Amino acid sequence: MIEDNYKQRGLRNRLVAKLREKGIADERVLAAINKVPRHVFFDEALLSHAYEDKAFPIGEGQTISQPYTVAFQTEKLGIKPGDKVFEVGTGSGYQACILLELGARVYTIEYNKNLYERTRALLPRLGYKPHFLFGDGSKGYPAKAPFDKIVVTAGAPVVPKLLVEQLAPNGCMIIPVGDRQRQTMIRIHMNQGKAVQETFDGFAFVPLLGEQGWRK
Repeated sequence: MIEDNYKQRGLRNRLVAKLREKGIADERVLAAINKVPRHVFFDEALLSHAYEDKAFPIGEGQTISQPYTVAFQTEKLGIKPGDKVFEVGTGSGYQACILLELGARVYTIEYNKNLYERTRALLPRLGYKPHFLFGDGSKGYPAKAPFDKIVVTAGAPVVPKLLVEQLAPNGCMIIPVGDRQRQTMIRIHMNQGKAVQETFDGFAFVPLLGEQGWRK
């Protein structure tokens, strides 16, 4: 049984209020963040920090993203119920849970085998059941393409061409692109067969590993 007590729910309320103050305006996204128990993704030693608006390590050289970052990417995608979403970088599984709360059909891929196994075991215990995949997310997942939305939760050196090719005709992708330390968030909309690109603020993600990402 996953514990989610009154104190933890109160801390989530405070986190949501902070995200609203920082500019997150989509009430559906905020409601999803208020629903998902972020503390269950944390090791015991870091449990008291679960509802801070910060990224924290989850092992294997990876992190659980800052809640603001998760909210920002999700809001910019404009998730609608029934959207088929491809998530590159399962990590802790927190982002996938937010997408599922919004009614998306989620395919999530993880490059690290240990994280893949851990998260595949955890999420069903929370009631979340995305389609779990293990492999190189930088190449997409052609077997289930095209996707309405693609979210990349690791920093890429360039926008992977194969991911753009797997977007639906009116699809949308959000991805951080830059060097290994700092990236610019990029949103790509498909419009009549053309990829229209927008850029947003700078963020810091772990590197996207794979054929169309960074080499180890």
